[in-house]
Amino acid sequence: MTDDADGRALVERLRAERDERRRLAELIHDGPVQLVVAITQMLDAAHHALEAGDIASGSPIVERALAVAREASVDLREIVSGIEPDALRELGLAAAIAELTERHTQRRGVAFDLDVAAANDLGEGAQSGLYQIVRDALDQAVRRGPPGNVVVSIVPSDGGVALTITDDGAQERRAAVLATLGERAAELNGTFSSDTNEAGTRISIRLPPSAARL
Repeated sequence: MTDDADGRALVERLRAERDERRRLAELIHDGPVQLVVAITQMLDAAHHALEAGDIASGSPIVERALAVAREASVDLREIVSGIEPDALRELGLAAAIAELTERHTQRRGVAFDLDVAAANDLGEGAQSGLYQIVRDALDQAVRRGPPGNVVVSIVPSDGGVALTITDDGAQERRAAVLATLGERAAELNGTFSSDTNEAGTRISIRLPPSAARL
């Protein structure tokens, strides 16, 4: 590798690490941190009620705080497993996406249509990169909606592969998140496009043959 190539590789690696830190910080702030704040407020209210001898008011608040604490625990486990799930390493991208979408279905009631069998034919690097893109796209769609239905497809295209994610959720999308998805696609030497309208959002990524074999 030349010095220029080494320098570009280092810059890309540092950018990817920075983006991942930002993603995790946003997920933790918008999820578990907000839940912990709510738990603190509820326990404070319960403490005052119980100190005053008002058990009838304090007990339900404690029960609600416990439920929110369990929800925060689930959020944290999902964040940890989402970084690099065991299913991706052991079973491949198709299984990892199925596991990811099942969690969204159980927690948010989102229905998914998956056509991702071709995902397991990709190289390890392409599978890891596309998983991050699918994960981030779904996280955003669920937080901004949630949508009722999401379609995820990974199909062969001109010797490479095409990833398409379509949802019927709210039009509002964070431009920064879409820009990050575009950057992740570029890191894989792929192309990125997105369209948001009254029907929902469609995200498309195409990887050339060389990138699909990474």
